[in-house]
Amino acid sequence: MHTPYEFKEEGSRIVYVKAVDVADLPHDVRVQAGDRAQLYAVHDADGQQLALVADRNLAFTLARQHDLSPVAVH
Repeated sequence: MHTPYEFKEEGSRIVYVKAVDVADLPHDVRVQAGDRAQLYAVHDADGQQLALVADRNLAFTLARQHDLSPVAVH
């Protein structure tokens, strides 16, 4: 969960934030998630996961800090 990611400078600046059930994640990520039931993923327009963070506000903040425009996925 703490792996650095090199955000792209070119292309779309929109990223998508969605809730992810911890139960659906690989074992090593579930262990790092502790007692959380959900984490929040940030994806680019192609669907590539850019980040996986503990809460929704953090996902939006992270995106904005990288000059990206986050939108929620329902």
